Amino acid sequence: MAKIFLDTNYFIDIIEQRKTIEIEQFRSHSLYLSPLSIHIYVYLYKLKIPNGKLEKLLDYFTVIPIDEKITINSLEGPTIDFEDNLQLHSAAVSECDYFLTSDKSLLTSRFFGKVQILKNLQA
Repeated sequence: MAKIFLDTNYFIDIIEQRKTIEIEQFRSHSLYLSPLSIHIYVYLYKLKIPNGKLEKLLDYFTVIPIDEKITINSLEGPTIDFEDNLQLHSAAVSECDYFLTSDKSLLTSRFFGKVQILKNLQA
């Protein structure tokens, strides 16, 4: 069983079923998520709260709080994109094995600390 952190784009792909990725594929793994991803999703899709669909899906995830340490580290890098940095540092703090994303610039890094950055688990 792997600890998997989902970048916002990957999280939205699953929720909106935009690709062939389904949440059930990850049943045997522990999934992690930043609250920032939830915020971005709710904002983009103008969701009304409470939202039963979102609440049900969040049962699959451990939400990693963004604290002062993650924020300060994110201001220092590793990328020039603060949101990407928050996601990467959240994955590292939660000691995830994998960081799933479709962000091409993040995929070129391949690793952030011990966290392997992948497009999918078959990579």
